[in-house]
Amino acid sequence: MKTTKPAQHIWPELNWNAWKDTAATLHMWTQIVGKTRLALTPPLNHWWNVPLYLSARGLTTSAMPYGTEFLEIEFDFVSHDLRFRISSGSILSVPLRAQSVADFYAEYQRCLAALGVTVAINPVPVEVAEAIPFPQDEVHHTYDPEYAHRFWRVLCSAECLFADFSSGFLGKQSPVHFFWGSFDLAVTRFSGRPAPPRDGADRITREAYSHEVISAGFWPGNGGYGAPAFYCYAAPAPAGLDRASIRPTAAHYDPKLGEFLLKYDDVRSAASPDDAVHQFLQSTYDAGATLAKWDRAALERHSAT
Repeated sequence: MKTTKPAQHIWPELNWNAWKDTAATLHMWTQIVGKTRLALTPPLNHWWNVPLYLSARGLTTSAMPYGTEFLEIEFDFVSHDLRFRISSGSILSVPLRAQSVADFYAEYQRCLAALGVTVAINPVPVEVAEAIPFPQDEVHHTYDPEYAHRFWRVLCSAECLFADFSSGFLGKQSPVHFFWGSFDLAVTRFSGRPAPPRDGADRITREAYSHEVISAGFWPGNGGYGAPAFYCYAAPAPAGLDRASIRPTAAHYDPKLGEFLLKYDDVRSAASPDDAVHQFLQSTYDAGATLAKWDRAALERHSAT
């Protein structure tokens, strides 16, 4: 009889200041690849056709339809390659190394052309303060393979815990996926009820938050926060959420972001990092779902006693 080998979760050091330049460059590179997935896949609710996914070696688009074939593009953070695979058998890879976004974009287009693939994407990044068009971006040009690998290992460990957490929910729930716009790994639960319209929302935000959600994730500290952290928020946020009691004790509510946060360094220093993340995911969901009066009896899986 086969037995399941327990996951050994790895939590390497990930100091934001030590790798922020690599993160900013990688953010732009993932947007280029992610926009290809957006162009080739049919739209799904809440933009679920947009994200990248964890693979055994990095981040992947998964298989995308292209004519009568399928195309997959993967960031390999073990051998540090960008790999293109087509179901007809063609494989092409180029090394991930320090180069500008402009050079990466040009090389990326040459690779697609060599494979006979033509995809039109909007060459301007999204969800960043300064949106430099990819062909013009000489600002971001750093790639530290050690930190890229560490980031991927953190995502792998987080993905395992998010997937385990997801197993207790019976309602509508997103996959665990990596949003290249915000540069974070996330999983989202839905109450099943429509959400009130959001004032001033664009079509992306309207679709993303068309229904009540509680979303949890991990992001490395981009956007001005300056430190990697696990997060959780409810949208719309029920009254009293900012005063809810959550675990572990290192977690807190950030009024500026409107989210619960658990810094990654506090996870690493915990007696059991896995337990710290589980406590954070469960207690923040408990707070949001209870205060928002979700039908928890119908939405959650309850173990037999």
